[in-house]
Amino acid sequence: MAVEVYIPKFGQTVEEVKLLQWLAEDGAAVKKGQEILEIETDKTTFFVEAEGAGTLHRGPYQVDQTIPVLTVVAIIGAKDEAFKAEAEVEAEAETEAKVEVKVEPEVASTLALTSTSKVAVSPRARKLAAEKGVDLTTAGIIPTGGEGVRIAERDVLAYLASAPKATPVAQKLAAETGVDLRSVIGTGPGGKITKEDVEQAVSQGSRGAGEQGSAARGAVELPASSFQQPATSFQLPAADVTERLPLKGVRAIIADRMGTSVHTTARVTLMMEIDATEFVALRERLKIKVTEALGFAPGYNDLLAKMVANALRKFPAMNARLAPDAVELLAHVNMGMAVDTERGLLVPVIRDADRKSLHQFGSEFREMVDRARKGRSLPDDLSGGTFTITNLGMYDVDAFTPVINLPEAAILGVGRIQPKWVYKPESPAAPVLRQMWTLSLVFDHRLVDGAPAAKFLQYIKGLIEEPYLLLAE
Repeated sequence: MAVEVYIPKFGQTVEEVKLLQWLAEDGAAVKKGQEILEIETDKTTFFVEAEGAGTLHRGPYQVDQTIPVLTVVAIIGAKDEAFKAEAEVEAEAETEAKVEVKVEPEVASTLALTSTSKVAVSPRARKLAAEKGVDLTTAGIIPTGGEGVRIAERDVLAYLASAPKATPVAQKLAAETGVDLRSVIGTGPGGKITKEDVEQAVSQGSRGAGEQGSAARGAVELPASSFQQPATSFQLPAADVTERLPLKGVRAIIADRMGTSVHTTARVTLMMEIDATEFVALRERLKIKVTEALGFAPGYNDLLAKMVANALRKFPAMNARLAPDAVELLAHVNMGMAVDTERGLLVPVIRDADRKSLHQFGSEFREMVDRARKGRSLPDDLSGGTFTITNLGMYDVDAFTPVINLPEAAILGVGRIQPKWVYKPESPAAPVLRQMWTLSLVFDHRLVDGAPAAKFLQYIKGLIEEPYLLLAE
């Protein structure tokens, strides 16, 4: 039985990729796990591996061609097999079996289907569903083939790509109890759903796992109007243009997301000047004492990120996101660290930053930065953040107002550390030379009020001025 090679789904924003090169010839023997295709998204490049062993039969896809995600681009099977596009396979089937499919009411109205309709299923879709154990009658797969009246292979692939991560025990328990894993919020590493999460969803009974997730996190109702983005249109004035840089790739993503953030968030900025003298001294001592053991010299970003991660654990309202009808406090502290690359601004995410040692955090951060700058980020490197730090201190910036990285509640802007003469309570008669540092906390007032945000920043200030307090955490 042939194994299909398809373009994987990379998060919610990537809809198409560019084919960079085939790494195996048409008709070549390949092994499971072998890299057979290199593709490029707006942010990075990836390798697609063979899911099985056999002879590779490539589809009619050429280098530099743009291909939608979830497209089957090749098959791996016997030598005498040949690649066929899904349309060809469907054409060969004179009659297609139909199944009674349950469709969500809002989807049914869009597709002009009843909530329970008989929908045709393409042969490839039926085969894939059987292989992956997907029940087409209850899965709620949205049909897009044949003007929305046929479940195509891409629809099953999209369903599988959107499936939440869960432990095998959790999957088994969910199947036995009828719990939809898509309605369960995972508390395991990386947001994975555990057995305990499913048990908690079952215990909520008629309330439902989705309602339980909001209630358990102290949901706050907000008006739907808070999500409306004002429409704007304007005529560009005449000007002498020296060059036109296409708004695409990472630049297009940044333009879209930052514009949405500015238009939809109620941004407030708090700036606080901090005496970082002891912080700087700590970093210098660590450079001398632990650089060899860690394999890298600890930087200001490493130490600050650890302090901020601890603060997020103490102030969960800052580690949150806005849902249509609630403020959701998040179980994991996933720290985004903004990085400048040739492709533009990227934000690698270190998961469970509050639970990692300085060695673990620093090692992961450097690996992710290296991949980002080489255009080799992994799919999970750039997603799932709950709070972001962005540092412009190396460019002699004192303070600035960064834009919130949606759907996060806040972002911390970091300026430069510089020596200043300041008056201290212990020496009011004469100034002393101290290393002063300005941090800028930008938060969304729809989720967080000013006083809690100020206390959060004040707590970080305390750790920076007296780093030994970390030992008391």
